[in-house]
Amino acid sequence: MAPLSSLLAAALLSATAQAHFELIQPTSLEGDAFDEGSMATAPCGGGVADLSQNTATDFHVDGDAVGVLLGHAQANWLFRATLDEHAEGNWTQLFPIVTQSGRGSFCEPAITAPREWVGKKGIIGIACAAPDGLLFQCAAVNFVEGVNSAPANCQNASSVSVSFTGDETLAALVGEEPSESSVTPSPSSSSSGA
Repeated sequence: MAPLSSLLAAALLSATAQAHFELIQPTSLEGDAFDEGSMATAPCGGGVADLSQNTATDFHVDGDAVGVLLGHAQANWLFRATLDEHAEGNWTQLFPIVTQSGRGSFCEPAITAPREWVGKKGIIGIACAAPDGLLFQCAAVNFVEGVNSAPANCQNASSVSVSFTGDETLAALVGEEPSESSVTPSPSSSSSGA
């Protein structure tokens, strides 16, 4: 009989291979009610953005972690945010678009947000350009001062590499108009490997 740890690892790998992606950090609007079937619905997949109702977690504007778990062999990521109560527009790009190669976890430990957002609630939006189309998830956050230390689960899988890329489809999801430019902070690091 296989050890329990081997069975759990196999089950996790199987679940990851079937899933599009999961927002690990910060907490997704969907929480435990994650619905993979609605991930293609912009702007937040199955999550309903409503800052008057959503439970928000703190997000440090000078650097905080965003972590995802990818079930595809490759995808491009857009990390964006808005102060719009229902996430209907005014998206600001928080980090350059990146390509993840390899299934598994990817965590960027120091994504920044505009300092003028301190003291406000907002929505962090993750858009993923995957082989089966655009996919979305969001998190409600309180923008706070400072830098947060990356949580212990903010790690990249050993099979994952990440590089900066251009993606016109994802870039068009920033601002109110596709032609509008956005603030793109300098990357804190080029995350790759473990």
